[in-house]
Amino acid sequence: MMRWSFRPIPFMEECRRRFGDSFSVRFLGFERPMVLISDPEAIKALYRERSHGLPPGRDIVLGPILGKKSLLLQEGAEHLSRRKLMLPPFHGERMRSYEEAMSEIARAEIDSWPLQTEFPIHTRMQAVTLEVILRVVFGISSGPRLDRLRAMLGDVLQETASTGRQMIGFALQRFGGPGPFARFDQQLKEVDDLLFAEIAEHRERPDPEERQDILSMLMTAEFEDGSRMEDQELRDQLMTLLLAGHETTATALAWTFDLLLRHPAALGRLRDELAAGEEDYLRATISESLRLRPVIPLAGRRLGAELVVDGLTLPAGTDVTPAIWLTHTRADVYPEPFAFKPERFLDNPPDTYAWIPFGGSVRRCIGATFAEFEMRVVLREVLSRCELRKADPRPERTGRRNITLSPKAGTPVVLTARESVREVALA
Repeated sequence: MMRWSFRPIPFMEECRRRFGDSFSVRFLGFERPMVLISDPEAIKALYRERSHGLPPGRDIVLGPILGKKSLLLQEGAEHLSRRKLMLPPFHGERMRSYEEAMSEIARAEIDSWPLQTEFPIHTRMQAVTLEVILRVVFGISSGPRLDRLRAMLGDVLQETASTGRQMIGFALQRFGGPGPFARFDQQLKEVDDLLFAEIAEHRERPDPEERQDILSMLMTAEFEDGSRMEDQELRDQLMTLLLAGHETTATALAWTFDLLLRHPAALGRLRDELAAGEEDYLRATISESLRLRPVIPLAGRRLGAELVVDGLTLPAGTDVTPAIWLTHTRADVYPEPFAFKPERFLDNPPDTYAWIPFGGSVRRCIGATFAEFEMRVVLREVLSRCELRKADPRPERTGRRNITLSPKAGTPVVLTARESVREVALA
């Protein structure tokens, strides 16, 4: 458990060497072992079976902050009905309506970076992704409520990111105690008060159907029976989108900078193609970064029916999860699996179940398209305006922040040159 918590990649790699594609791990506090698989065919069989549910533990760790109606915690028909209602704002032409706000947020952040001074870019990406959620998802563009929420949510997110605190909190909740979030119940209450005030203000506006923020869209969306989300559920889904979309996207961006700044040929090609108005290599770069540095390590199921695949026979009730990093580094799927080669996603894209940074099937991350779009916007803004170098040329080590695998040192960089927005536009 200690190795999994603090050195997850070496731990999984050693298990693969010793046991092969499938093995089980007994995690502290769980009543049964978790079976980890990495063969894409086994993952396909797992994800395509609709009777499988969620493994235990998610509600204990996430329930106190997300709330009972959170999409991440729901199952069955309740989950599917909410997923169907929440998908439209994250797909299609809706995405383009968010681009201007995302670009503006990224440019403002870039303007605040110090020249010739080391700073962790992970922290700066967290600031960007939080601002995107506040403005694009929550629909708060300015004012004291935005300032207050920015500060309060930053504190809450920082508190939930500690792996050690999560382990202690889980043990207390499991075996008797105040629960993992008792320390900042009051902070959460203040956040809730601010969110409910924002929801009430949204409801008073005369044109919710005309607004582009995701909160307004969720407020006006209807279930099949014609009903709409009540305030408590809106609050729960906002917190879900915050927790699922803030840290994960910021971490993915930090890893992408770590990889690009250590591979000058790939960085040069990306800059050239962006200057020519092309984005295929940008998309491929993001896909390759998410392959080598998946932010979420596991996305499991509790079997609702027997799973027979890849030489395995696992009975109903077994907890099973893809080991995402192991799947992404299979030599039979990805030649030179540990090399950073974005072009592999241009030449021969992998099978659907061999690239799963967002999970899969009906529980695939609802904000996956939004996250990739945001990454493209931010990378385009940074690479068109900034000359960066890594403060330490060595690869970042993997650390843990809550359930994410993040760069342990935050990817320290140095900004050596910055062009103004006007100079970029003239160019």
